[in-house]
Amino acid sequence: MITRRMQSCLTALLLCWTLAACASLPDVKNLNTTLAPVARPNVITGKGALLNVNSRAALLNKRWAKSGMDLKTQAALEEAATGVPLIKGNKVTLLFDGPQTMAAMFRAISEAKNSINLETYIFDQDPLGLKFADMLIEKQQAGVTVNVIYDSVGTLGVPQAFFERMRAAGVHLVAFNPVNPAKLKGDDWKINNRDHRKVLIVDGKTAFTGGINISDTYAKSSLFRSKSKATDKKDVGWRDTHVKVEGPAVAAFQWLFIRTWAQQDQADLPDANYFPVLSEVGDKLVRVVASEPDGGFEIYKAYILAIQEAKKSIHITSAYFVPDQQTVDALVAAARRGVDVTVVLPGVSDSGLVFHAGHALYDQLLAGGIRIFHLKLAVLHAKTAVIDGAWSTVGSTNIDMRSFLHNSELNVIVLGDSFGREMENAFQEDLRDSEEITRAKWETRPISDRMKEWAARFMNYWL
Repeated sequence: MITRRMQSCLTALLLCWTLAACASLPDVKNLNTTLAPVARPNVITGKGALLNVNSRAALLNKRWAKSGMDLKTQAALEEAATGVPLIKGNKVTLLFDGPQTMAAMFRAISEAKNSINLETYIFDQDPLGLKFADMLIEKQQAGVTVNVIYDSVGTLGVPQAFFERMRAAGVHLVAFNPVNPAKLKGDDWKINNRDHRKVLIVDGKTAFTGGINISDTYAKSSLFRSKSKATDKKDVGWRDTHVKVEGPAVAAFQWLFIRTWAQQDQADLPDANYFPVLSEVGDKLVRVVASEPDGGFEIYKAYILAIQEAKKSIHITSAYFVPDQQTVDALVAAARRGVDVTVVLPGVSDSGLVFHAGHALYDQLLAGGIRIFHLKLAVLHAKTAVIDGAWSTVGSTNIDMRSFLHNSELNVIVLGDSFGREMENAFQEDLRDSEEITRAKWETRPISDRMKEWAARFMNYWL
């Protein structure tokens, strides 16, 4: 995500970026037919052991009543593509917008006894950011180990004194991929590679992730599911989605945090009980999928596979939607085989370049049978999808080249129709607050908008 606030700073860095060779996405046109899936996907239990063969078969042979997707096949293909097993026995709670999510995270931080690990793209010095920092300092001084990874471009406009204050209080901090290469501990300086994850892990038992940064932008609600509807965008906050995860899957979050820390910093993490014994606390089957630059494109492949395997519906909510041609082709192919492909996109945006670059694809998407809706009033920042009502994902990943090629991202995939129903209900609620963009309406847009789309499309790779 690149906001207006950062665009002026990043202009100076663009020359450095353009000197680097452009990376490319893998060929995934026929991914679902070229993989060699295992006979039975692996499922990890709360004790970290593989579920036995018979139990795996019983769990994965189950067909969810309203799902068109064969979840056993999907799980096997997804594991072959990502190398990540499923984890059973989790509780996953959907959280909407800043106030609800911040309240849940503040509650978890206040109850922390052992450790707090925070990884975030934006950590602003504003009223909400200061409150977050104060709570972290308070817990560190109370004997809880607090570790923070913040992205150095996402926090480009934040005074270093803000972070030094936390460091002086004992909080352990790492700036991800410093803008100044002299501050990098290592010799692999790639300014275009960013940490876009938003992860909070408390006591190794509770994890949060999704689209929400630490910023006063999230101090107000978007009035999602509210009976009162504002008429002025100044009265509403950003529309976003986060999840709270409890159970065995939290260990996967913790491992990914520690791996990122180790890659960025030569010092070991302070001692803490990062991996407590985790009991099964729910019935959700979860895959925690992370991706990073020069990696295996795990999240990209998971998205493409789910789209290719869809039988009934593909419902995507995306803040920054500038898909590559392979993703466009997969969505159009799904629509042509009778799948309901509907996307909810921003009607207003914090990033004009991304906004218009995404619009440049509308002609192709609409002609391919994809329905496009613009969320009204609130700035949309959520990154979610629900496919066939049974494959769901929430995370930090935008559907654009930046997320798939140059960002470290993290998404949670949840299999099953109970969570899928929650996701569908949220999607339908957003549809009610959106306006459909039909082909006829789109063809009447002003020439000035067409020119902006044409210009922005040349910047796709860097947005």
